[in-house]
Amino acid sequence: MILVTGAAGFIGANFVLDWLAQSQEPVVNLDKLTYAGNLETLASVQGDERHTFVQGDIGDSTLVARLLAEHQPRAVINFAAESHVDRSIHSPEDFIQTNVVGT
Repeated sequence: MILVTGAAGFIGANFVLDWLAQSQEPVVNLDKLTYAGNLETLASVQGDERHTFVQGDIGDSTLVARLLAEHQPRAVINFAAESHVDRSIHSPEDFIQTNVVGT
């Protein structure tokens, strides 16, 4: 099992779709569903027992610790990021919380 953060964003969702198309290994998908997250991208894996979606923030250490203990992933792949340039300028605290503190 792997834990993928930011997996409802463009890059993360495509990673999850590709992963599940090529592997039977389950994925836990952790995403905050900010402006960049879109669960419709993952509609084709809704109901797939290999895919578990959890809405939450990588900066929530209690949630992340619970997911790590509960699922014991062999790997964590991080796509969670505040990467839109304008947003990082107008709201640098969000950028720092997600990209630095959360990671």
